[in-house]
Amino acid sequence: MKEMMKNTGILLVITVIAGLLLGIVYQVTKAPIAEQEAKAKQEACQEVFTDAASFDMIGVEALPADWNDEGYAQESVDEVMEAKDGSGELLGYVITVTTKEGYGGDIQFSIGVRLDGTVNGMSILSISETAGLGMQAEAVLKPQFAGKQAEKFEYTKNGATADNQIDAISGATITTNAVTNGVNAGLYYFQTVLGGGSANE
Repeated sequence: MKEMMKNTGILLVITVIAGLLLGIVYQVTKAPIAEQEAKAKQEACQEVFTDAASFDMIGVEALPADWNDEGYAQESVDEVMEAKDGSGELLGYVITVTTKEGYGGDIQFSIGVRLDGTVNGMSILSISETAGLGMQAEAVLKPQFAGKQAEKFEYTKNGATADNQIDAISGATITTNAVTNGVNAGLYYFQTVLGGGSANE
């Protein structure tokens, strides 16, 4: 009995010490981690809106009632920031979207959308697609959206012939579809929630 109580006491002391050490480590690393996350977020915003001087976070509002009906059941809007010039004038928005339709899991990216609905740029934040195929999204898909104005994009395997068409990654149509749907979800949020313009205006 004494031995059991002794072992229990030792385990308790070890647990308390381990808990204290973890708490100290968390407190020490919390600020640098938050700083790195803020820096990465700022860099992503700057990448999709190079002419913006500042970015202000605004709340993500409730998704439109027909969000799922429009085909965006696997997409979510995670964050929205206003992109402003040096005088504080609104240039557009940086919208961060996560799509669950990727071949290897979730894909998260930010798109910059100007007030007239033009996709200003894209920054892929998280992706784990197949090496050599879906992982080409950064090189193949990302540049195709920049500077394009469309109410909704579609992908093609036969070569894009219109501004709203994106050339699919060869052998990775699932990734192409996921990214295209994610961009469309961001644009739909821009058009319906943020009251932004579209190519049809």
